[in-house]
Amino acid sequence: MITGIVNADFEPIIPLSVCGSDGKVYTQDAIVDTGFNGWLSLPPDLIAQLNLRWKRRGRAILGDGSECIFDVYEAVVIWDENLLKIPVDEADAEPLVGMSLMEGFQLLIQVFEGGVVTITSGTGESN
Repeated sequence: MITGIVNADFEPIIPLSVCGSDGKVYTQDAIVDTGFNGWLSLPPDLIAQLNLRWKRRGRAILGDGSECIFDVYEAVVIWDENLLKIPVDEADAEPLVGMSLMEGFQLLIQVFEGGVVTITSGTGESN
């Protein structure tokens, strides 16, 4: 199970552990974004710090209808106690956890400041 908290801006925040190319594990707070269908987005400075491997260019249509071109990297994250190799979109914003990373899991959010955020496997048990 992954747990977090709702902040003063009503954003569901969870800690996310990402492995750098040096093998060290870096833990970073990330916003759970149900409107983002990707895996994970990280800002350029964090991608550089982790020395992630570049994979390709990506393209997305944003909520306002505009098109965005971005770099896609590869990272290993610790997700529900498992190591997963996932694509990471570069975005000049706070780290976002998207729906692809949460596929097969249940997300529960107590929507008030200080509310609990829980992400559990679809069966309700930790892997």
